This record gives sequence, C-alpha cells and structure tokens, in this order.
Amino acid sequence: MDVAVTGSSGFLGTPLVAALEAQGHRVRRVVRHAPSGPDQLQWDPVAGTIDADGLAGVDAVVHLAGEGINAKRWTAAQKRRILESRTRGTDLIAKALARLDPRPSVLVSGSAIGYYGDRGDEVLTEDSPPGDDFLADVCVAWEAAALPAVLAGIRTAYVRTGIVLDPSGGALAKMLPLFRLGLGGRLGGDQWWSWISLADEVGAILHLLQTDVAGPVNLTAPEPVTNAELTETLGAVLGRPTLLPVPRLGPELVLGRELAKSLLYSSARVAPTRLEASGYRFAHPDLDGALRAVLVR
Repeated sequence: MDVAVTGSSGFLGTPLVAALEAQGHRVRRVVRHAPSGPDQLQWDPVAGTIDADGLAGVDAVVHLAGEGINAKRWTAAQKRRILESRTRGTDLIAKALARLDPRPSVLVSGSAIGYYGDRGDEVLTEDSPPGDDFLADVCVAWEAAALPAVLAGIRTAYVRTGIVLDPSGGALAKMLPLFRLGLGGRLGGDQWWSWISLADEVGAILHLLQTDVAGPVNLTAPEPVTNAELTETLGAVLGRPTLLPVPRLGPELVLGRELAKSLLYSSARVAPTRLEASGYRFAHPDLDGALRAVLVR
C-alpha cells in the first residue's frame, strides 16, 4: 500500500512508519517543514494548506498529528491550541482526501479515550456516550472533523487511544526516573488507567488499515488496571519499592489542577470491544507482560 502519515516523527508515528516500511509499504510523510525528500509532502493546518498533489494515489492515510495534551499548562490559549490543532488538521486532511480521484480506501484518524471523561468503575465500550469535560469535548469535535471523508465514502476509523506504555516516550518515560530511584508511588489509586503497549498501538493501526472496521475503535489492552495496580506492577518489574503515595498537591502544582485531574486522576475503564471482535490478537494483553517486554533486558 501507499500510506500517508501525519505526525510521522512523533512518539506513535515514528514506530508506525518503521513498521509500515518493514512490511513493504511506501510511506508519504506529511510534514510542516519544507519537504526534504520525495517521500515528504507539506501541510500547514493553521494556514489551512496542504499539498494535495502529493496525496494523489495514496491507498490509505493515518492521521496522528496534534498538539500534545500535556505539552504545557492549560491556559485558555493552550486549550484552544489543543482543540484547534485537532479539528483544523483533521478537517483539512479529510477535505483534501474527499477531493481526490481516486480516493484512498481508508482513513485511520486519531482520537483518545478522553472521549469518555471521568466514569469511575463503569465499563466503557465504543457505544458508550461521551463525557462532559474538556477532553471529552475535544475528542467529540476531533472525530466530527473527519466527516468530509466519511461522506466521500472513505472508510474512516477513529482510534480512541489509551495510555501508551513505552520507555521511549509518553507516560511511562515520565514515570521511570522516580520509580527506578524507588520514589514512585500511586497517584490516587482507585482510578482506572486503560493502557496499551506501543507495539500493540502500532499493530492495531496496521490491522485497521487492512480490515473493514469503521467508526470508533478503542485502542486499549483487554485488561485495564487501576493506578494502584499499575504502580505495584511497575515497582515489581523494576524491583523497587512503591510504598509512599504521591500527594495530590504535587502534580497539581506542576501541571495545574484541571490538567492533573484529566491526565492523572480521571477514571476510564475501557474495553477494546471492536478491536477484539475484528480479530486483532494482542502481543501484550496483560500489564506485567507488557512492562517486562520493554523494561527487562
């Protein structure tokens, strides 16, 4: 396949591009800077421009670009950047694909389990309604922005991604320094953290490119854990104690109260119902196995 990828140099995009190329697919990287090779095409979501000619002939598109949720404290301006980086970029790519002839057969477009909001112990599937906080509103608008592709007949899957675990980035990279020093501890503890290994995140996207699944798809492992369980398991894998809970005031001072609540203390017990029904087999279905695969050498 000929696959275009936005966010191709990011935490998820880099291993995805490598996996696509390893399978023999041709990758076109959609980049914001001036193209440095024939495999790159330029776009500017803020200006609303994209090299549509560079997209001609693509079979599939994976859209992962967007402002990092925890890149900065949540001021009003930063929250607007988070929202607009997703809605404008998605609308731009969806409209560009809808105008192509022939059109690609599939668009895999980013989303997140933030769609569900803070839901306690409720088991959440793709049919569950959205939450009522900022991230839920962002995810609803983010997915809606892909409508032009849907209306053009392009199979569109919204990947509602959970906490991606890998030492190269994301939440685990931020946690490891303290845990390796024996200073890691639970954050609250009872809230559900629905996670997925980076290998399964990439594997699931590759799987969705080649199946007939459309609509929302939860990209989380089949065994979500509470924060207390994750803390204990990570400590056991590293051989370090995790006895002292982290006072909530600390993360709130660093991140701000709203971001800390949404990022660390919100509870989402998410089930990968459609992914499993489509036949995907997880490389790392349980947390202990996932952490040992990436941390134990």
